[in-house]
Amino acid sequence: MNERETKKQGEYETEEVFEHAAYVNEASDTPEMTVRKRTGVRMKKGAFVALLLAVCLIGAGAGGYAAYRYAESKAPAPDSYPGYVTVPEITYNDYKEKAETFERASDLIDYIEENYYRDVDRDTMVDGMLHGIVDSLGDPYSAYLTSEEFETLMMSYEGEFYGIGVSVTNRDGVIYIVSPIDNTPAQRAGVRAGDVITHVDGIAYSGDDLDAAVNHMRGEAGKSVNVTIMRDGTSKEYTFVREKIVVETVRTSMLEQNVGYIRISEFENNTASEFKTALKAMEKADVTGLVVDLRSNPGGLVDQAVKIADEFLDDCVVVYTEDRDGNRDFYSARSGRTKLPVVFLCDGGSASASEILLSAMKDYNVGEIVGKTTFGKGIIQEFGTLWSDGAGLKLTILEYFSPNGNAIHGIGIEPTVPVDYREDIGDDDYDDAGYLKYESDDQLRKAVEILTK
Repeated sequence: MNERETKKQGEYETEEVFEHAAYVNEASDTPEMTVRKRTGVRMKKGAFVALLLAVCLIGAGAGGYAAYRYAESKAPAPDSYPGYVTVPEITYNDYKEKAETFERASDLIDYIEENYYRDVDRDTMVDGMLHGIVDSLGDPYSAYLTSEEFETLMMSYEGEFYGIGVSVTNRDGVIYIVSPIDNTPAQRAGVRAGDVITHVDGIAYSGDDLDAAVNHMRGEAGKSVNVTIMRDGTSKEYTFVREKIVVETVRTSMLEQNVGYIRISEFENNTASEFKTALKAMEKADVTGLVVDLRSNPGGLVDQAVKIADEFLDDCVVVYTEDRDGNRDFYSARSGRTKLPVVFLCDGGSASASEILLSAMKDYNVGEIVGKTTFGKGIIQEFGTLWSDGAGLKLTILEYFSPNGNAIHGIGIEPTVPVDYREDIGDDDYDDAGYLKYESDDQLRKAVEILTK
């Protein structure tokens, strides 16, 4: 669930070469290295390449190349010392430290290549190592992404992909369905927020295999995929036909007693502008009040949630973020809020950007919040490509807080009017598109009651 996009490029910090106290002689005790005072380290090209490869193994190829070019451009011409390349001393020390740190990884890969009973692919092992580095954080929202995985992620944020239509996360080691996406095979089949995916085409997947399971469920339009889903301890196998998933994030209708209804299914690039258009139409229709439905909304882009909050607030903080050092950034609303009475709906599938909007509404007492406690995702990831082959990183960098300083992550937002779903809801309570029928929707009916009493 990305909330902010940041792209970084590999950099090399060009510091001045200094004379290290340990390097006082023209020749080092190490046969493969000589040192020139105030200039740098001369290494045989073979030794330097070996050192450089060790560093490249951990993904520092771009920086390594920059350092090598820097050494060539700043140091005396290598031709002056046949068989050697001159490297700035600080560069050599930095690379030497990295090589020593990751020596075990290099040795392990070499040993596996030489001794494993089948042929292995070095790139696959390196990718696995890089995945493992990020996985060691224990953060299900951070991940190393191969070029293919990064491309898949970007496709989902563009609002179109081919699959079954579910938003999922790794929760307590299982693949937890945060919400089905509106008007998709999953929603039409009756998949619900809180369901757990256990198998895809008979292959078992855990929460640690989230990316692999998602890629398995996606595929060519018109092709079927079997997904086993567990609900309340009972498993059921569904056969879905993959289709193009187009996320239509804003849907409107009119309810009884002239109450307007706007559903936000996700926060994507055009969600705020679509919501503003829908809101203006409701104001023009002179509705009695407005229901904003954020149930089973897994989140999305922070700026879109802030812009929608702006429609209900005047000149105040909507949310603030805080990094590891305590630095804060504040996101604020401007004047010009709507005068329509409003009620918000939420449930356990309302997460992330949905919770940003809801927490601001609750702190400023804007309308009632009806439903169930939200999911509790109060952290923000940056993502971008870090390498020339398109591989990248999704990393949690910030936690966000409500205007009053309330934490959200792992806690969620409590509704002001708690209303659960009916316990006896069955398939007949949903329409053909997978939406809960009005007469079976106690939360929506309660919202209308509040607005018309």
